[in-house]
Amino acid sequence: MRTYILKRILLMVPTLLGVALIVFLIMRVIPGDVALLILGGDDGGGQIDAKQLAAVRQQLGLDQPLVLQFGTWLWGLLRFDFGNSLWTGQPIIHELAIRLPLSLQLSLMATVVSVLIAIPLGTLAAVRQDTWVDYVIRVVSIGGLAIPSFWIGILCILFLVIFFGWGPPLEFTPPLPSLEAAARMDG
Repeated sequence: MRTYILKRILLMVPTLLGVALIVFLIMRVIPGDVALLILGGDDGGGQIDAKQLAAVRQQLGLDQPLVLQFGTWLWGLLRFDFGNSLWTGQPIIHELAIRLPLSLQLSLMATVVSVLIAIPLGTLAAVRQDTWVDYVIRVVSIGGLAIPSFWIGILCILFLVIFFGWGPPLEFTPPLPSLEAAARMDG
């Protein structure tokens, strides 16, 4: 058992390196030039100075070979130095820290709701095994797993808007006062 766990942990290293390489290469293959985007010339409407473009590419490290870019990027990931946001200029780790409490709250609330729905329905399906109730619960649960969650969310919002006239809120209101104070400090 111990050797199995050790092998799995050691296998994790090349797997993570492979995933990191694939993500890095995909980000380099997609169309567009981030240096042009920063200078505002990606739409083709304006003239960009070649010296400015070269300076931005040098600042971002895009003038280096891909192997060196990957090494620098990977070293930053290992040190939790994700660089700065191209939109806000803030460190990415700061941007993640701002969004972490809301993400944790959302995942916790989704887990609680799913458990409150899944346990009674699973119990009911087990008690009424091989009846129409069991089949309906199976179809709904398999459909819920097969349909992407963002699509279900969009359908729920549309259902509430169309049938009840309820629109989604335009701002987030935390249910707990401590989260509200933290949101005010960040904003």
